[in-house]
Amino acid sequence: MNEMASNPMPSSEDDLQPEYRFDYQKAKPNRFAVRNVEKLKVVVLDDDVAQVFTTPEAVNKALRAFIEAMP
Repeated sequence: MNEMASNPMPSSEDDLQPEYRFDYQKAKPNRFAVRNVEKLKVVVLDDDVAQVFTTPEAVNKALRAFIEAMP
């Protein structure tokens, strides 16, 4: 018989503590997280601008054209 069916999970009151203390000195990097070699910048667009430039490619294309047009 399925063990999960015969032993219901304990209620959240039983296993949650009011406070946890973590020793961040012993923390290690997450080896399963993807590491981006490329640094990304996040820019928040106003709603009216975001309606025109709906993709990152569109924003980059317009900005590159603007940069080339600058003296």
